[in-house]
This record gives sequence, structure tokens and C-alpha cells, in this order.
Amino acid sequence: MTPARLLARIGRVVLTVLAAFGRVALFGLDALSHIFRPPYYPREFFWALLNIGWLSLPVVGLTAIFTGGALALQIYAGGARFNAEAVVPQIVAIGMVRELGPVLVGLMIAARVTSSIAAEIATMKVTEQIDALVTLSTHPMKYLTAPRVLAALVTVPVLVGVGDIIGIAGGYTVATQNLGFNSAAYLKNTVDFLELRDIVSSLVKGAAFGVIAAIMGCYYGMNSGRGAQGVGRATKGSVEAAAVLILAANFVLTGVFFSL
Repeated sequence: MTPARLLARIGRVVLTVLAAFGRVALFGLDALSHIFRPPYYPREFFWALLNIGWLSLPVVGLTAIFTGGALALQIYAGGARFNAEAVVPQIVAIGMVRELGPVLVGLMIAARVTSSIAAEIATMKVTEQIDALVTLSTHPMKYLTAPRVLAALVTVPVLVGVGDIIGIAGGYTVATQNLGFNSAAYLKNTVDFLELRDIVSSLVKGAAFGVIAAIMGCYYGMNSGRGAQGVGRATKGSVEAAAVLILAANFVLTGVFFSL
């Protein structure tokens, strides 16, 4: 292959990726703009609140408690090499609140909610229900996308807060029951070490991850192919895109909050 052809192929790949990012960005901006413009669909919004928030609590809670417990064990084992076992409460707290809590909740939402939204909307497109909405003068972005994005924006930070608390509780349980830590001292070290910036960054990450997860589900659902294969590809693509964008957004937001 000549250098010119190689450069041309690289250029086509770069342009394709940039075009895809552009389409997703425009779709996201359009979805966010529809949140603040009537008409509103409260029934769809409350259904999305239930699906994204309440029904996600079990998987978020189980993920957080086992992660917090495992984190306490790992930190204790690692700290024992340097006679630094006492740092378990502080590291569990900052690890769960700054990073593990928001990221794990975001990935669980991507696995559970993004896939559900993409499959539902893609099926509606395949069965021409979206065309029926347009025929009834109902904007699909208003009826399908805006309520889900708003619900994710509201509920995922709450899920992140709950996940942080449960994760710290998991570390506390393991440390006090298995590792010989004093209960009062553990709680005091946890409270004294956390700062307001840590909590704010965790909730902001939750809001950003929720919006990403909902928008990816809606985008891939709206742009799915026809037939069962189209629904399957849309579901798979939405989860992959949401997971990658959540990890990328986590890196950017961590730099914004803690680079100074």
C-alpha cells in the first residue's frame, strides 16, 4: 500500500469517527433542549423514574457493598506490607466516593438501563410505533427521549449517593468484623477525611453518567436498523458506547475537580 493510500484510509477513519461524534453530540443537545420546552409527558417521566431509579437499587446496592468490602480487604493487605493498615477507613471512603461509587453505578446503569432503553425504542421503530407517534403529531424526542434523559439526570446522582454510602458501609462491616478495627474510630476517620469537594464531584459525575447512559440508549434506539438484528446491534452498540463515554467522562471530570 502506498503512503498516499494509507493516509487516505486513515483520513476516512478519522472523518467517520468525527462524524459519529458530531451526530451523537447534536442528538444529545437536541434531547436536552426538549427537556425545557413544552409539551411535557409526566406519565412517561415517572415511569422512567421508576425504571431507572427504584428498580436499579438492588443491583447498585449489591455491587457497592461487595466492592466496599473487597476494597477494605485489599487496602488492609496492601497496607500491612508497610505497617499502614490504619489507612483503611480513609482510603475506602475516598475510593468509593471519588471513583468507584460513581463509575460502578454508571456502568451498572449502562448495562441495565441503556440496553433497556435502546431495545425498547428500537423495537418501537421496527414495529413502526415511532411513525405512529409522528402521525399523531407527537414528537418522538419529546415523548421518548426527553423524559428518560431527565429521569436519568435526576435519579442517577441519588443512586450514586446511595451506592457511596452502601460501599462505605461494606468496608466498615468487613473492617470492624474481620480486621479488628474499632467501630467509633473507623466512622470518625471516614467522616473527618471526606471533603465537600469529594461528595460534590461524586454527585456531578452521577448526573453526567446518567445523561450519557440515557442519551446513548435513545440515540441507538432511534437509529437502529430494521428487524431483530437491528434491535440487537442497537442494544449492543448502546451499552458499548455508554460504557466507553462514561469512563472517558470520568477521566475528564476527575481532572476538572482534582487537578489543582
